Amino acid sequence: MNTDSPAHRGAGRAPHPFAGPRPTTGGPVRRTLLRTALTGAAALGAGLAATRPATAAPHTPGNTPGNTPGTAPRPGTPGEALAELAAGNRRWRAFRERHPHETPEIRRALTTAQHPFAVVLGCIDSRVPPELVFDQGLGDLMTVRTAGEVLDEAVLGSVAYGVLELGIPLVVVLGHQSCGAVRAAVEAEESGGRLPAHIQYLADQISPAIDHGKEGDARIDATVDANVRLVRSRLAAEPDFAAKVDTGRLAIVGARYELTSQAVHRVA
Repeated sequence: MNTDSPAHRGAGRAPHPFAGPRPTTGGPVRRTLLRTALTGAAALGAGLAATRPATAAPHTPGNTPGNTPGTAPRPGTPGEALAELAAGNRRWRAFRERHPHETPEIRRALTTAQHPFAVVLGCIDSRVPPELVFDQGLGDLMTVRTAGEVLDEAVLGSVAYGVLELGIPLVVVLGHQSCGAVRAAVEAEESGGRLPAHIQYLADQISPAIDHGKEGDARIDATVDANVRLVRSRLAAEPDFAAKVDTGRLAIVGARYELTSQAVHRVA
């Protein structure tokens, strides 16, 4: 994930590349379902949210809300969160992992509260665990994983809990090279057959992203990126998320992990 460009430097209001094109649709039914999911999530996680202020305090270096004693300041803006993930991925692919935030002191501190700085919506693929590929530790990331990053109401409610209840400033939709769920969706469409059990549901959700301008492995590869863009746009269309994006308090970005190089890069 390259943060060297001007679009990824600095803090405060998120630059336009963070927000990207945002559909204006969402509809009252989807908003109602999201609120319903949030109500349940808030009840289950009330103990975790109890120590978070109702409104996030302005971020200044060294006093980020939720800093654990003895650790570096938590990223408090979308730009800072992106920079931390990029630095962690550089360590990962250089075999210089720090495995941070695993000490007994950190573990004790995390028994009373959590203050993750990013939500990562990724695939269930066993080769792409976000905490490892971004070299983060306990309490750093809130991860939601489904095959092909497929969205449903439980996933939306989970992401919303992190953003709206815990004040997380960054959501990353993380696809990856050689995604089996994407391949299954593409091959099912080409053959006209149906996949077993609930796997067909995944294919149906990925189907709108299938790239019809390419063939073979190139089609699957292009569909991986298109699916990331589709999921990101659906998240960005949620009114509660859009309001935070518009004020620079949240970025929702698409990214992709390459199995061959272990690098994460943005999907525009």
